[in-house]
Amino acid sequence: MNMHVAVHARAHQLDPQTQTFAADVLDGLSQPQKSLSPKYFYDDAGSELFVEITKLPEYYPTRTELGILRDRAGEIAALIPPNAAIVEFGAGATTKIRLLLAAHEVAAYVPVDISGDFITAQAAELRRDFPDLAVYPVAADFTEPFALPEAVRDLPKVGFFPGSTLGNFEPQDAAHFLNSARDILGDGARLIIGVDLEKDERLLVPAYDDAAGVTAKFNLNVLERINRELDGDVELPAFAHRAIYNRDLHRIEMHLVSLRDQTVRILGEPIAFRAGETIHTENSYKYSLARFRALAQDSGWTLKQSWTDADGLFSVHALEAEG
Repeated sequence: MNMHVAVHARAHQLDPQTQTFAADVLDGLSQPQKSLSPKYFYDDAGSELFVEITKLPEYYPTRTELGILRDRAGEIAALIPPNAAIVEFGAGATTKIRLLLAAHEVAAYVPVDISGDFITAQAAELRRDFPDLAVYPVAADFTEPFALPEAVRDLPKVGFFPGSTLGNFEPQDAAHFLNSARDILGDGARLIIGVDLEKDERLLVPAYDDAAGVTAKFNLNVLERINRELDGDVELPAFAHRAIYNRDLHRIEMHLVSLRDQTVRILGEPIAFRAGETIHTENSYKYSLARFRALAQDSGWTLKQSWTDADGLFSVHALEAEG
């Protein structure tokens, strides 16, 4: 652990999760290209802002994927075994999982996310609306191995990973996640996963830099979280949101741009910024159908079925874990 993190962990009684956050922040901001992991967007405020983003006119992924899930609900439900447990990786708003729960009766639902308070509140709403459903929220970093609740260990497993979150991972990390999900769910498990597709950047960039500035607030919120949890003194007006499309790497990049020369302190550690220097906060890779299929197969999954919208903007895939 970074020495400054260790000292402040003792002084401020930082819990283990906050210690990890601190270590990742200080390490990421000490690199030649400063960076922060996008998983730290999703504190309670960030999770609420992302829900707001999904409702914006520019943000096509959510409404397009919802359309696929509604139109193909019967076909998707047919791939879910009886008495199954659905494990949702990175669970957020319950809009998408409700479509599956309405189309197919399952024994249990396990929402997994790093923001424990948020998924606990969402779980309470689901229990109210689906009184026969057993709901077991798990507060964990879903990108790493975690234990499933004992109550679902012997049930058939179906993973659910909607949205375009897979695109936030570097390709090798996407493979790592798919391998980890296979190990967690077990041989023969199914995985229903959403994947954003390649398209014209004139449609892509506004989805990550909306006119109302909600995505900018979402990006800047990670700095507010640093101030609140890590004794930071970052001035948010001194940074600006930027989204660009990297055509060669097939990805949208989000950055926070320093608007002036400045030095900030995080847990007492000074971090200098030049005017124009950026913190790289997120990538969102866009896949062709062929590239995603190859990634899934290389990660121990067999493709069972794929669905896209009429315009080819987004895709949903059903995978099966190889034995």
